[in-house]
Order: sequence, then structure tokens, then C-alpha cells
Amino acid sequence: MEFKYLKYEVAENILTLTLNTPDKMNAVNAASCKELIEAFDAADLDDDIGAVIVTGAGRAFCAGADLSDDDNQDTFYDRFTGKADTTPRRDDGGVVCLRIYDMKKPVIAAINGAAVGFGSTLTLPMDIRIASKKARMGFVFARRGIILDGAATWFLPRLVGMSAAAEWVYSGRIFNAQEAFDRRLVSELLEPDELLPRARQIAREIVDNSSSISVALCRQLMWKMLGADHPMEAHILESKILNWMYGVGDSQEGITSFLEKRPPAFPMKVSKDMPAFYPWWKPREFRP
Repeated sequence: MEFKYLKYEVAENILTLTLNTPDKMNAVNAASCKELIEAFDAADLDDDIGAVIVTGAGRAFCAGADLSDDDNQDTFYDRFTGKADTTPRRDDGGVVCLRIYDMKKPVIAAINGAAVGFGSTLTLPMDIRIASKKARMGFVFARRGIILDGAATWFLPRLVGMSAAAEWVYSGRIFNAQEAFDRRLVSELLEPDELLPRARQIAREIVDNSSSISVALCRQLMWKMLGADHPMEAHILESKILNWMYGVGDSQEGITSFLEKRPPAFPMKVSKDMPAFYPWWKPREFRP
């Protein structure tokens, strides 16, 4: 696929999605947010894609919102300074992050450099975050007189706990990759030239060995259960899905390949073989 602001590259069943405006440190505008949604939509529909890696071109991952240029639309700067139409509207970053939240495919953030503002919140609904030792992150919103975007008030405390989230958000300071690792925002630190190979290694392990149906269902079970009131909700839903999976092609192949001591060749496709009750959650309505 061809995009103005992104590189969309599929190789060996792995999509590498690169934010590609390095002259602006990959800062986003409304048009690039729209492209991100289109890219994730396309990845979810493509059975040849088993995992997605998101990274940035050049020295940055994403420097947040582009305050200077929004493809001749009202800029983020104009909205917040009252120079543009201020009719209530959805946060563009939140729309992107909610799209990632509903993905069937696992998403890996390969944070190659500065990830500030939306550059940090964009990574939160991704499943695995690894970072270059030269990366920096920051939830700088309070220093701009605004609040978190990307539904980060839901994601961030669940990922790192309230104490770390509060300190980072209230201060708005930028912190290094080591601190992100120490406080469990990222799971691995790597030398810059090792980052993408490691991301591909993680993706390869998933693509080569796991049922895409199982991964999609497990992904959504874990994310959606973060808001459950009681583990019984997980038990009920897991039981329903397990009963559906008994005897279907992927479970038969998973057990047979194990007994025959060979790599699995799972036959089912997420585009057409998900259970009839998927998705089991109801989309939430936006009310400004």
C-alpha cells in the first residue's frame, strides 16, 4: 500500500509500519492519523500478515502532534488557540489508539528515538514495546496546558501503575529509555542497530509457531479483561471460546503437530474463521 506519511512494508508475513516524516521527527497531523487507521484496517484484513511492527524513520519515533501543518486543515495549534472551529470532536490520537486496541494482530512498538506526547501514547495499546537505548519518552501534555490523548488515562496506569503514571504525567518531563525499562513501560533495551532485528525476531516467533485465531482471541481476551470487575467474567468467556475451539481446524492441527513432533501448519484465517460471537464486546458510542 502507498501512503504519504507512512511506509507500509510486508515481508515474510510481518508488516513493518514506519512513521515517515523524518524532517518533522515523524510528528503527526490529522491526515497521518487517518493513514494510520487505514493501515491498521488493511493489516487486520490481510491473512498474509501475522504481526505488525511500528517504528519511526530517522532519529525519532514520533515527536507528537505537528503544530505547524495539517494538510491545509485547521492545525492542532489553531484548535487549541481558538483560531479554528472548536465544535466538539473526537481526539484523533484516541481514534488511532482505539483502533489498535481492537486489532486482531499483535502489534510491536520498536521505539527507535524520541517518543513524546502522542509519540508515547501511541505505543500504549501496542502489545510489546521495545526501545533503543537512545530513545526518550515523555507525556508532556501538562506542560502544554492540555491533557493526555490517545485514551492514555485508561492505558498508562494499567501498564505501569498509578504512581509512575502520575509522576510522569503531572510533571510532563522527558525521561530516558533506561527509566522506561526500569518502570516497565518497555520490556527490552537494545542498541540502535539491534532494535528492528529484535522486533522481527519477536514477530517471527509468533508468526511461525502460533495460530492466528488463537493469538487474536488471546489478545482481545487480555485487553478487554483489564476492565472486568471479577475474574469470573474471564472464566465465563474463556469457557465459551474453549468450547468453540474444540474440534476446529487449528486446535486439531496444534495437537496433531505436537504429537507428530513437527511445526504446525494452522489452516484457519482470521478474516473468515473467527467465532460467530466475535467481537463479544459492544462498541462504545462517542458523545462529545
